[in-house]
Amino acid sequence: MKALTFKRYGKSPDIGFSDVDRPTLQPDELLVQVHAAGVNPIDNMVPAGTFKPVLHFKLPAILGSDLAGVVVEIGSRVTRFKPGDEVFASLFDLGKGSIAEFAAVPESAAALKPPKLDFVQAASVPMVALTSWQALKERIKLRRGQKVFIPAGSGGIGTFAIQLAHQLGAKVGTTVSTGNVEFVRGLGADEIVDYKKQEFEKLLRGYDAVLGTVRGDAIEKSLDILKPGSRIVSLIGPLDAAFAKAKKLNFFLTFVFGLMSRKIRKLSQKKGVDYAFLFVRPDGQQLAEIAELLKTERIRPVIDKVFPFDQAKEALDYLALGRAKGKVVIKIK
Repeated sequence: MKALTFKRYGKSPDIGFSDVDRPTLQPDELLVQVHAAGVNPIDNMVPAGTFKPVLHFKLPAILGSDLAGVVVEIGSRVTRFKPGDEVFASLFDLGKGSIAEFAAVPESAAALKPPKLDFVQAASVPMVALTSWQALKERIKLRRGQKVFIPAGSGGIGTFAIQLAHQLGAKVGTTVSTGNVEFVRGLGADEIVDYKKQEFEKLLRGYDAVLGTVRGDAIEKSLDILKPGSRIVSLIGPLDAAFAKAKKLNFFLTFVFGLMSRKIRKLSQKKGVDYAFLFVRPDGQQLAEIAELLKTERIRPVIDKVFPFDQAKEALDYLALGRAKGKVVIKIK
C-alpha cells in the first residue's frame, strides 16, 4: 500500500511516499481503509526528532495520527465494530501512522463517525478534540462561569477548544490577528485580543485557567492574568517530571524533564498556580462523547484547506507555515 513515511530523524528526514505492507491485525484491532487523514503540528515535529525520547517508531515510519475511514476487517477480539462501519480515530503515541491507504486501529481508540460529518470533516477532529477534552474537562475541570484563556484561537486546537469551553459554560479569552477577531467571536470567544496591536497580559485579568498552545514566553506571561488557585495546562512544554513518571520513562529523562520545567513551576508556585504538561492519549470512548456534540452541531469542525493524497507532503509544509485557520486535511480516498 502507499503511505507517507519518514526514514530518519533530524533536519533531513527523507519524507516521501513509500510502498509498505498492509498492516497485520492484532486480535483487538480494526483494519481501516483510510478516506482522510488530519494533520497536526506534531506531525512535523516527530521527524525532526523533537519527541524522539518519548514517541517510539520503527523506521521507516508512517506519518500522521488522525484518520477517518471504513472498517474492512476486524480482529478476533473486536466486539464493538464490524466491517462496513465508518469510524474516526487518533493513533497518536501508538507507534502507528494514518497518512496511508490502510491503518490498523485499536478498538479502544476508535469511535463511529458522526453521520452528519463527511470523512474529511471527521478526520479533522480526533487530536484537537481529545486534546481539548482532556485538558479542559480532565485536567482543568472547567466549570460553568469560570474563565479560560486559549491563545491562538484561530488555529486547529484553538477553534475546537474555544467551542468546547463555550459548551461547558466558561468565558473564553483568546488572541488572534486582526482579520480573525469576528471569526473567533462566532466560535464563542468572549474576550479577544488582537496580538498585532495589544499585549494580552496587560488587558486580561481574573482567569481560572490557561491552555498553553503558543511557544516562547506566552506561558510565563499568562501568569499575570491568573487568579491564585488557577491552573495552566501546557500542550507545548516544557515537559515535566510528572509526565515522565506517567510515561514510565527512565530516571535520567525524569530528571531532565524536571529541570526543563523548573523555571515555570517555580514561577507558578509563587503565584499559587498549578502547572502541568499534557500529552494527549487516544480514547475511543471520549471520541464517542465528542461525536454526540458534533451530531447536534453544538461543535463544528473548522477546516482551512484540503490536500489530495499525492500532495500530502505539501500539506505538512503548508501547516508548518503557521497560517492555517482551523485544520489541514489530506483526502486519501
